[in-house]
Amino acid sequence: MTGHKPQSQKVQFIEISAPQAGQRIDNFLLSLEKGVPKSRIYRALRKGEVRVNKGRIKQTYRLQAGDTVRVPPLRVSEKKPPSQVKDSLKQQLLENIIFEDDCMLAINKPAGLAVHAGSQIQLGVIEALRIIKAELPFLELVHRLDRDTSGCLLLAKSRDSLLKLQQQMQSDDIDKRYLTLLKGEMPELEKLVEQPLQKNTLSSGERMVRIDPTGKKAKTLFIKKQGWQQAQLTEVKLYTGRTHQIRVHAASLGQPVAGDDKYGDREFNKSMKTVGLKRMFLHAWRLGIQHPLSGDALQLEAPLPEALNTLITQLDAT
Repeated sequence: MTGHKPQSQKVQFIEISAPQAGQRIDNFLLSLEKGVPKSRIYRALRKGEVRVNKGRIKQTYRLQAGDTVRVPPLRVSEKKPPSQVKDSLKQQLLENIIFEDDCMLAINKPAGLAVHAGSQIQLGVIEALRIIKAELPFLELVHRLDRDTSGCLLLAKSRDSLLKLQQQMQSDDIDKRYLTLLKGEMPELEKLVEQPLQKNTLSSGERMVRIDPTGKKAKTLFIKKQGWQQAQLTEVKLYTGRTHQIRVHAASLGQPVAGDDKYGDREFNKSMKTVGLKRMFLHAWRLGIQHPLSGDALQLEAPLPEALNTLITQLDAT
């Protein structure tokens, strides 16, 4: 499939097709060579190992249809990505498609499944769907969800749709709603949190986010839906899309997300396990977008997974 060739230890010459045109050379290489460190790709660009139409280019160069890109061997070791998807995963992904047309595809991503491959993960949602839907010349993630978060994940089927949808995301024009279970109960029906967030990487390599005045602005609205003695089902409206935003903002209220091992409350998590919670209770529930082609308003909804509905029933019974 054009643009998603397996990585090679030989020099490749790739002709850019119309759907691939418009993207920056560095982003093209990053999507082509999954798992290769960014530093290696930028070094290859600086040294002129990567060439377009036989000439050196800057990392900001935007590809044009018909360009010929020389891609040197960038991999340290040959590691072929999987070319097949297990039947169980294929069935799970196909059954969870909640919207599809010629422009895009929306899926109710299962919890525990990464959206893309990484150093420890051979196959994410995007790689699996590219194999399952091999007839598509273009398929890219519009945004990301954490591995442990389930729910509405949007993919674009053309470069034009991708850019339009990402523009909506970046300008916060998309109405993003989540469902989560928080510790305790809010006294008010709604609570707005506006606290800047800063990403940090610990010495162990673990990524942590904390509230920091020097961080990026972040805004979250928590809306009470249903309360029990020790927990509250909450709708969340995201005005910004920062890493771990809901989890950190919820923890700042003293009401962390149920099942959150990173920012959560150990005792609360234990008590939720006793009523059947086996994952983090965070679900990307609804996306309100403008269709990239027609401009019509479109609301995509990912039903709450059965396991989380069962937990709510259990809480009702206690």
